[in-house]
Amino acid sequence: MREGWVRLPPMQMPMMAGFGRIENRCAAPVVIVGASSAAFADVSLHETRIVDGVSKMRALPELRIAPDGAAVLKPGGMHLMLMQPHAPLKDGSRVAIEFRLKDGGSLLGEFEVRKAAP
Repeated sequence: MREGWVRLPPMQMPMMAGFGRIENRCAAPVVIVGASSAAFADVSLHETRIVDGVSKMRALPELRIAPDGAAVLKPGGMHLMLMQPHAPLKDGSRVAIEFRLKDGGSLLGEFEVRKAAP
């Protein structure tokens, strides 16, 4: 996980979004099947797409990353939905998010809370 960040909304809200780059440096594909964080009640992968001129968001049941490939989580595309923070977050603070892999393993990422995109 590189360049992880969480967008801090302008006011307290029950949801936030997380972004960054997940790299697979292995010789085999990696499949992410879920995510969690002690900082949030629920974490899930989502994707925003334009369908018939309308922006629509849908949950991603899994995210496959090819060998030596990467998945980019960015505004307007794939992202993390971070629901119901357990405590107020501040600009500059950090949260850990654990990604569950299909093979039973996990990947831990650190995300910086920011008011705006880097």
